[in-house]
Amino acid sequence: MRRGRWPLGGKVILITGGARGIGLETARELAGRGAIPVLADVDAPALADAAAQLDGDLQTVLLDVTDYGACEAAVAAVLDRHGRLDGVWANAGVAAMGPVELVEPDVWRRVIEVNLLGAYNTVRAALPAVIEARGHVAITASLASFGHAPGLSAYCATKAAVEAFADSLRVEVAHQGVSVSVLHPTWIGTDMVREGDTASAAFLRLRQSLRGPLGTTYPVGAVVAPIADGFAKRAPRIFLPAFVKIVYRMRNQANSGVTQREMLKVAPELRQLFDKQAKQEGGRAAAFGPRWGR
Repeated sequence: MRRGRWPLGGKVILITGGARGIGLETARELAGRGAIPVLADVDAPALADAAAQLDGDLQTVLLDVTDYGACEAAVAAVLDRHGRLDGVWANAGVAAMGPVELVEPDVWRRVIEVNLLGAYNTVRAALPAVIEARGHVAITASLASFGHAPGLSAYCATKAAVEAFADSLRVEVAHQGVSVSVLHPTWIGTDMVREGDTASAAFLRLRQSLRGPLGTTYPVGAVVAPIADGFAKRAPRIFLPAFVKIVYRMRNQANSGVTQREMLKVAPELRQLFDKQAKQEGGRAAAFGPRWGR
């Protein structure tokens, strides 16, 4: 489809992973621009806190995105409340740290289920209504979709996959008046990143090995306006922050040369750190951290 403005005023937008972080703060920004966000999340207490933070009669939906039937029910609840669904943002995601050799299979599988199948379930369930509205689909990928770090194999694999999913979908639905954005954030100061730093010695060491903007953590507040702008422009890609576009254009070099040499140096240390922590805390807790490791 030809790109054009998508006025946000009055648009009903379902946001998964909406109880905290980028999802919640962007919902606040969207509401400030006249949109009607609906927050969906698997964490009931966080979802209640999020609803209390935002003004107005905000709709929330308790949702496990790995359950397709639950995604269908969430969309039905939005349609029952608002009579329409103009946009959907598949933003829910988890990360697990650890080398493939040592990460438990169910941990690796869980990341795939949430990040990839969850994105599919969310978008597929919402798509008929979004097509009817000639609306917009957004999917959160990452800089990790083209910059592949050791210890984050499942996360990187899912983010590369959802980028490909978005690219295919964009072409499929263009003739139906639907646009598709894929988001590429780097390290953003969310609970996921903060908890990784405090709960995983290997994750923290990986982050310390990165230099310049690639090793910088950016505040959530710095990315919410660009996300909302990207939705309003029906932008195919939203780079968060803008320098990620340079890495995207150099994606063939991101996993070779100097970058790979630095990762080769740090990988043995990451393995040692993860192995030690897994033996002390258990593999799942070492991979996911205290909140998701339960």
